[in-house]
Amino acid sequence: MPSASCATTAVLQALASAGEPSQLLPAREQMAFTLGFHIIIVPFGVAFTFLMLLANHRGLRRGDKQAMLLARRWSKVAAVLFAVGAVSGTVLTFELGILWPGLMGRYGAAFGFPFAIEGIFFFLEAIFMSFYIYGWDRLSPWAHFWTGVPVVISSLGGASAVVAANAWMNQPGGITMRAGRIVDVSPAKVFFNGAFWFETIHMLLAAYIVAGFVVAGVYAAGMLKGRQDAYHRTGFLIGFVVAAVTVPVQIFVGDLVAREVFHSEPAKFAAIELLPDSGDHVPETLGGVLIDGKVRYGLPIPDMASLLAGFRPSTHIDGLDAIPAPVRPSDAGVSIVHLAFDIMVGASMALLALSVWFAWLWWRHRRVPTNVWFLRCAALSGLVALVSLESGWVVTEVGRQPWTVVGLLLTQDAVTTHGNLWPFFGATVIIYATVGTGALLVLRALRRRWAAQGDDDVQVPYGPEVPAVSAASPESRTP
Repeated sequence: MPSASCATTAVLQALASAGEPSQLLPAREQMAFTLGFHIIIVPFGVAFTFLMLLANHRGLRRGDKQAMLLARRWSKVAAVLFAVGAVSGTVLTFELGILWPGLMGRYGAAFGFPFAIEGIFFFLEAIFMSFYIYGWDRLSPWAHFWTGVPVVISSLGGASAVVAANAWMNQPGGITMRAGRIVDVSPAKVFFNGAFWFETIHMLLAAYIVAGFVVAGVYAAGMLKGRQDAYHRTGFLIGFVVAAVTVPVQIFVGDLVAREVFHSEPAKFAAIELLPDSGDHVPETLGGVLIDGKVRYGLPIPDMASLLAGFRPSTHIDGLDAIPAPVRPSDAGVSIVHLAFDIMVGASMALLALSVWFAWLWWRHRRVPTNVWFLRCAALSGLVALVSLESGWVVTEVGRQPWTVVGLLLTQDAVTTHGNLWPFFGATVIIYATVGTGALLVLRALRRRWAAQGDDDVQVPYGPEVPAVSAASPESRTP
């Protein structure tokens, strides 16, 4: 692989005589929209199925009928969200080729490898998801439970593969190039690139936080309406405990990730810290924007950025002035990255405070909290977690600009130069709006059916008329 400096020099020379393609704006807007939509679904494919298995395990181990009812119902929700994720993910796959032929044409031999791995995991997840959903009352209780384990493992593998592709764009490796073309690929080095481990762990933890708090928020809202029964308490506890335990781990990992970005992605770190000029004793700026190369409206905390980056106030941090002017991010882009990072960190701290509040209330009363203000905050926690997740991806994606593959390929060189992308963008919005609305209507119909206590005995179409498991067993029929 050519050195990053040589590749960057060649890119800068080409950039000097090139203008911005007209298709760049609609292509970036479409990717932002579709990724923003799809990333909401990902935590439910990765972590919601784990919560489902926790409920199933609790039901089997303790004979807890309410936990078993939750597992059965959550499996149906998981199926709906899996279908939505399959549609939105498929559209994203087509977009890579249609919107970014420069990326796929030049680096598809490397960039496509993680997606091939993701495809394998996707099919495994789909197969075992069907076994698990169809297997209710038709397999022995523990055999049925174990059909769900590959679903969780496959979802983790699939998500890791997609993150591997994204991490490769931030720290490309594992390729040998001659005359601007890939002549050799090391699949292991492409997949397990320099950014793989910290990006993957950070994303998977975020998925568990989002899924846990969203689930807990649903049952907290029900408890606020007076539904203080065992069903709602169990649903709340399973989701909230998983998320609350994960939050402090995520904050620790996030600190490590930020330090890794400081070492390996200095341009992104300068944007995160809103730092126009290189130096030491760098303050941590809360809020603020960059206007005409100057920090405005921010609240500086002296020396804090240097302390966080290198544990010393004298730690030197490269600012935006260290980036060659042709590939220096715009003031607007830097401000977006900085504010998104602040929102992500602020939301994480709010969720940590809520988790500590829960621990204190549990320690005092040894039961699910019924404090109204706590439940109100818990009901909103899922939304806060989603905002944190979206903000984190804004930092990752916008913070890489103007590069698609850092040091090798500019975004304006990756985008298509043919046709008019705005109608394609409009059609994509319609597709996603239709799929999203349909999913919400189906979930709403399920909720109404469950409220009427009339859905859980419905047979699977074309399934056996008599379940293999006796109706007398506690897990074979839900109350």
